[in-house]
Amino acid sequence: MTGPQKRRFTASITAPRLFAGSFLLLILAGTAALSSLPGLYTGDRLSRLDALFTATSAVCVTGLTVSDTATAFTPAGQAVILLLIQLGGLGIITFSTAIILALGKRISLGVEEAAGASTGAAFRIDYRRLTRNVVLSTAVLETAGALVLYALWRGRTDGSPAWHALFQSVSAFCNAGFSTFSDSLSSFRTEPAALGTIMFLIVIGGIGFPVLSEIFLERRRTAGRAGRTLSLHARIVLVTTTLLLLVGGAMYSRFEWNVAFSSLSAPEKLVNGLFMSVTARTAGFNTIDYADASDSSVFLTTILMFIGGSPGSTAGGVKTTTVAILLLIALSRLRGRGITSVSGRSVPEETNQRAVGLCVAAFIILAAAVFVFTASEIGFVSHRESAGSFVKYLFEATSAFNTVGLSLGVTGDLSPVGRGLVIFLMFLGRVGPLTFASAIALRRPTARYEFRYSYEDVIIG
Repeated sequence: MTGPQKRRFTASITAPRLFAGSFLLLILAGTAALSSLPGLYTGDRLSRLDALFTATSAVCVTGLTVSDTATAFTPAGQAVILLLIQLGGLGIITFSTAIILALGKRISLGVEEAAGASTGAAFRIDYRRLTRNVVLSTAVLETAGALVLYALWRGRTDGSPAWHALFQSVSAFCNAGFSTFSDSLSSFRTEPAALGTIMFLIVIGGIGFPVLSEIFLERRRTAGRAGRTLSLHARIVLVTTTLLLLVGGAMYSRFEWNVAFSSLSAPEKLVNGLFMSVTARTAGFNTIDYADASDSSVFLTTILMFIGGSPGSTAGGVKTTTVAILLLIALSRLRGRGITSVSGRSVPEETNQRAVGLCVAAFIILAAAVFVFTASEIGFVSHRESAGSFVKYLFEATSAFNTVGLSLGVTGDLSPVGRGLVIFLMFLGRVGPLTFASAIALRRPTARYEFRYSYEDVIIG
């Protein structure tokens, strides 16, 4: 490769391409490991397509599976999946950056920008310090969660309680939804301490590292300084997350009180309702079979899956801040205001446009995916013959794209086309549709002068 070719190649490696490419390489490496390494399976080895499906689900921290993680894999196979979850949950770029920084090397601006993309770092946060904090806080929280779960499960589970505790802790913090129990967490639906620990890990992992850094680290550094308050981003994340959890928990408890929760006591119904609210937005664990849930709960879960977690976290979805900004835009327009404001701050118009664009893109992607599902999985039959299958595939597409991992029981029966579609949705949902679009877009020469056409109005509404 000549000098000019090398420079053009280097210039073509943008931060979005580096970010998306790192996940793609990790998925391919995971597929190769699951396809070739010995001693990973208790029975037959997964096919190439199923290995790709499993690796993608693990790296993209989704949790959808075509085989039971608890019974189809040996502890070595589960360890490979856990490693993929951990690397994918935090972002391979974050790990690479941490290693380079630990060796005292300087990182390039492209890698630093990509590291910021993987953690959702705001422009005012030092990427280097944030990366160190990400790795350190992850290790501390996952270890603490594993110790608590081990204490609760010691002598009460089949196999190694330490391994079960570690696997569930990492999977919960990374919002992955993989489990070493065949029924996920259904066996612990009457144990609030275990469910509470899992919920804590899911929520902390889904809030976002910039917010955690601001709460626990920045505030400690500025302790005693007058006027110190949380940023607007952190306040929106915390308020939106709290409302979604409490309102969702109350609705689930009401919907399933005499349905899926009929055999539970009143306190257990409330705990399981809150657990469903926590896990629905991206984690993928379950204490009930969603096929036995009411239609109201299935619809609510679809909405919460679409929303997802917060920016800079291990969670998927369009993110809590995006939905909050859309609601604020609508409220401002209804009041006749052209500027979106909240808590004494105005949200930049560029941010508003990005939120609208992201939701529109996500809606179009999901609509197209459901169309493909109806053709490849249901076929061209009457609605009476399909017997409500549409809802199952809408649920499946939303779960895959928003990296949740919940299912109404159709994942294992998907055709090769359906499995390929889910693989694409999981990857797209993990890197983000806007990042993916930036990664595949052709670079155009930057114009020296910007220009616009004359305005012409369009009637809306």
